Amino acid sequence: MKAFKDHPASVGETYLQHMRMSLSFGVRMFFASFACFLHAVFPFLFVKTGSATIQTLHRQMVSHRSRLPQTDTRMGDRVDA
Repeated sequence: MKAFKDHPASVGETYLQHMRMSLSFGVRMFFASFACFLHAVFPFLFVKTGSATIQTLHRQMVSHRSRLPQTDTRMGDRVDA
């Protein structure tokens, strides 16, 4: 049970919250990857879909992370400002 709670807790979420967030990211990445495959064959389709999706997901992940106490990645200790 600990394995299911450690990582979600490290990003300030419960198991179910983390599952929901991960699934939402995965679904959006799936559709963006499909758009990229279509773009490879038909370069006039989905010209900005892949990069726009990456930028949006990155922004959401970073903004969510910035609300959490920072962790010193070298030692694994929380660094509270």
